[in-house]
Amino acid sequence: MAESKWGKNILTELKGPQAIMGESAEKYAKWAKRILWMDSNNVPGAFQLGISWYMKPPPNKMTAGHSHDADEIIAFFGSDPENPGDLGGEVELYIEDERHIITKSALVFVPAGVKHCPLNILRVDRPILHFTTVTTGKYEQIRD
Repeated sequence: MAESKWGKNILTELKGPQAIMGESAEKYAKWAKRILWMDSNNVPGAFQLGISWYMKPPPNKMTAGHSHDADEIIAFFGSDPENPGDLGGEVELYIEDERHIITKSALVFVPAGVKHCPLNILRVDRPILHFTTVTTGKYEQIRD
């Protein structure tokens, strides 16, 4: 981006975390494609937002949950423009001890301090767009 007052706030290239969901970026790339990642390391003052395409289920399921000191929104969107509500797959997400199976495009609000995950991609018929945002400058987990 050209030098300007606000150009530094526009990210067009991935400058993301080296470890994603407990896996190295190389392992993660075998089942998902990270698009962009923003946090206060990339843009001072920004909150965290990461965006990926889930291409297929990962080889291993998550087993642990965690929480954050800030609110989080977790999102899943189907990739069929004729039927945007159809997720085109199946996602398992635990909030506290409740198991949820998501088969439609969804936004999930997780208040600060609430244990969530594991999050498991059970089926991918078409790529699933996923994002997560935490209202602090960095994505930090508190293991429960």
